[in-house]
Amino acid sequence: MKKIILSLNLAIIAVFAINAQSLAQKDSTGNGPVIKFENTVHDYGTIIKGGDGKCTFTFQNTGKEPLVLSNVTTSCGCTVAGWSKEPILPGKKGDIQVNYTRTNTVGTISKQITVVSNATNGTIVLSIKGSVVEDTGTGTAPVKQNDQVVTPQK
Repeated sequence: MKKIILSLNLAIIAVFAINAQSLAQKDSTGNGPVIKFENTVHDYGTIIKGGDGKCTFTFQNTGKEPLVLSNVTTSCGCTVAGWSKEPILPGKKGDIQVNYTRTNTVGTISKQITVVSNATNGTIVLSIKGSVVEDTGTGTAPVKQNDQVVTPQK
């Protein structure tokens, strides 16, 4: 009896999975919206502690239907994203503003922003990277020279 119930449950799960997959498929005619980003990675390089953590990702709807961003989520609470809730018409551009808010903490930046939309090319993952360093007193961040190793003088 347990085998029958287990088999029945697996069959039901398979039916739901197949149905969900077919519902998730986008317009296969090529007439839907398509989101194309100018860049999917923003490299801050080196930011002095307390510096500006803002950047913008610009995209274009290269499809034939209006593009709607339904959700933009970040990989942690230290990164905030804002975007227009209005549909982006075919051929038009839009922006996603990102603010990395932990520039008061020295360390490496590596965060992701997930963009969910009605685009035929699906969900897009954007990335920000860089590092936050202490101010050396000169007002400029130290410059890294081709992974050069510097030996301290005695």
